[in-house]
Amino acid sequence: MHKQKAIAEINEWKLNPQKVRFERLCAVAEVFGFRFSRQQGSHKIYVQTEIAEILNFQNVGGKAKPYQVKQFIEILEKYKLMEGEDDV
Repeated sequence: MHKQKAIAEINEWKLNPQKVRFERLCAVAEVFGFRFSRQQGSHKIYVQTEIAEILNFQNVGGKAKPYQVKQFIEILEKYKLMEGEDDV
């Protein structure tokens, strides 16, 4: 997946974070350089060496928790990860 496609998807999530599929959120996190670190029950933990915060996503019936989607978007914006070149 290209970063520009992921950004378009994230912009949709901003409008409707309660409809985000858990596995899709995990895949998009990886597009932005986060790597799967570990799993604890229904929670998947993602990290990135340059980012202080960790991502903690919880699978609830195949959906991601809306507040975790919002936190993910805030981290992307804080570290300006949605800016720059597309990975063509």
